[in-house]
Amino acid sequence: MAKSVLFGATSAIGIEVAKLMAGQGDELFLVARDPQKLQAVERDLRARGAQVKGSRAIDLRQTEHHLTLFREIQSALGGIDHALIAYGTLSNQKACEQDFTLAAHEIQTNFVSCVSLLTNLANQMEQKRHGVIAVISSVAGDRGRQSNYIYGASKGALSIFLQGLRNRLFQAGVSVLTIKPGFVDTPMTSHLKKNFLFAQPETVALGIVRGMERKKDVIYVPGFWWWVMFIIRSVPEALFKRLKL
Repeated sequence: MAKSVLFGATSAIGIEVAKLMAGQGDELFLVARDPQKLQAVERDLRARGAQVKGSRAIDLRQTEHHLTLFREIQSALGGIDHALIAYGTLSNQKACEQDFTLAAHEIQTNFVSCVSLLTNLANQMEQKRHGVIAVISSVAGDRGRQSNYIYGASKGALSIFLQGLRNRLFQAGVSVLTIKPGFVDTPMTSHLKKNFLFAQPETVALGIVRGMERKKDVIYVPGFWWWVMFIIRSVPEALFKRLKL
């Protein structure tokens, strides 16, 4: 029975992971921005028999509150075995190109705030020499494309940070999992036209839990995205810059 924290517990993927963790008997602490959604998710999990030890509604972009948050988690759970960071934003690329404030918001949410959480998690788990940290990045971070390079840059930076963190924590016996979903049918992608490439949150959640159990380093979910991104990464830059992607 693990003590598990979910940051972004009301996201479509976070909800499905929480259900799976609850089914395994994990003790849960839930963190999300919207208090009403968080209460609804918590009620649903408790109705399913989940051991929810606590929850906190907080805007995680406000990194100055993270230390207080971790003290609350420590008090409720008595420690952290597993942590999943499952929140983020997908802003309008064209708008971000014209307004740095919007671009900075994207980077603050998807990268900077995550680094703050990861710093706290890493220091705790390194000291205990135990734990699994899982973070949702994106296939968009594998190569910059004109259609979403602000979002892609924030996720690419996150993936690089996780590489270094994985290298650092390996000797301490702490696993760091980078999760790279492709298109997922969630509220964040509701404005996009759906096609066969879109996965359901339940599918992605199952891949995440399996990846955490097996202490994987990097997973693409669904798995075919590894091949898709291998091809995209292999295109020479001289050709790639001419493509409309």
